[in-house]
Amino acid sequence: MKKLLSILFAGTVFAMGVSAAPVKAADDPSPAIYAEAMKGKRVMLVPMAMGFDLAQGWAAILKREVDAFGGVFETRDPNWSVEAGAQAITEAISSDTKPDVLIVMSPDLNSYSKLMKKAQAAGIYVILVDNPANFKADAYVGGDWTQLGRLEAEAVIKGCGPNSSKKIGLVQGDQVNATSLYQYAGIMEVLEKNPDFKVVAKPDSNWDATTSRNVTATMLQQNPDICGIIDFWDGDAVGAAAAIREAKLQDKVFLVTTGGGEKTADCDKIADGTYGAVVMTDLAKETHNMVAIIKYLLQSGQAPGTASPFIYTLMKATTKENLRPDSCWDLKALQAEAELK
Repeated sequence: MKKLLSILFAGTVFAMGVSAAPVKAADDPSPAIYAEAMKGKRVMLVPMAMGFDLAQGWAAILKREVDAFGGVFETRDPNWSVEAGAQAITEAISSDTKPDVLIVMSPDLNSYSKLMKKAQAAGIYVILVDNPANFKADAYVGGDWTQLGRLEAEAVIKGCGPNSSKKIGLVQGDQVNATSLYQYAGIMEVLEKNPDFKVVAKPDSNWDATTSRNVTATMLQQNPDICGIIDFWDGDAVGAAAAIREAKLQDKVFLVTTGGGEKTADCDKIADGTYGAVVMTDLAKETHNMVAIIKYLLQSGQAPGTASPFIYTLMKATTKENLRPDSCWDLKALQAEAELK
């Protein structure tokens, strides 16, 4: 027995000695592979315009991330002009320093489709952001606009309440932009299940705040007992809100819109009662989704146009009841943070 114990003890000491010996770590080739795939790669953002919160928020995070992996980030500003956007994409394709990844916010379903296919043929990955199009992009990153419309309709029904007139007005964007068309489809899907609620007016604003103000004023004159309005974008919903204030109906008309969740554009206006509800996307997560797919594509070795995944952004209807300090992001703070990196 003593002999057996001494053998076991000796084996334990040997095992401890082996485990305590320094082990030389194997060299990990992954960082070098990653760095080689990323270094010097060019990423270009072509939104509908650079002068609004979404584009500026995307750009701040994208620049920080692309700079960090050793790439080059650029933007082009069409300033709401479809022609200028088409020219920017055309020049990018023909440039000696053409981008490796092109991120496009399409103004409608068809305007840029041929150009984006041409970009892929030239070896450029194309990511659609926020606005869908009739085009097989290398990824779509943004909202499910039909679902967004459903959330808006549910919010306005709740905001109006069962004892209201149940009359609803819509201030649409236009009849060619996918976000407007799909949003409308989602709204109508919910209203069909709630037939007591009726749409009494549905003018277009063409994404312009002054037009939204004018059509909303007319809507309220023709339907003074309207209980709720859905304006299809916070950028022009400020016009609808102004018309409601001028008619002294702030406490009677529940205004719903959608936005990117920037503090001054959305949360401040929910807090002060300008908006009853805003269906918001999470811009930071949306942008980091873009960054992740960029990194994947640049390492994948696959040809542009090979796959076409959809990466939908989380959305929520935010009201005074569920508003939190972290419900929105602050553009100035985000830009300041990006400058420090």
